[in-house]
Amino acid sequence: MNPQPQPFDYYLNALKYKYAKFDGRARRSEYWYFVLFNILVSIGIGIIGTFLDTTFLSGVYSLAVLIPGIAVAVRRLHDTGRSGFWIAIGLIPIVGLIVLLVFFVEDSKPDNQYGPNPKTVL
Repeated sequence: MNPQPQPFDYYLNALKYKYAKFDGRARRSEYWYFVLFNILVSIGIGIIGTFLDTTFLSGVYSLAVLIPGIAVAVRRLHDTGRSGFWIAIGLIPIVGLIVLLVFFVEDSKPDNQYGPNPKTVL
């Protein structure tokens, strides 16, 4: 029996093993824990940057997590049965972000063309 990953493991796995993996599916917990720790790390780097009077660290971090952030979002959309191209709807001001938010909080769909339901795999 596989143990349930710890919350920070989702963040590390997205950065280490699934850096640019756009296929497959991501459970809600994988996506939202990635978002949570990404925000926390960004705040920490912002505080450090304030003390060092630079925005360089924030810029480097933002570039480093850009691809894994898009990848985990695409995998999350796959989990809801949607194509990863739906991420482009986020380019529409306000409405697009609300639509994406609704998609990201939806429950996993049964097995679909993107793979088996990750809830049943564990």
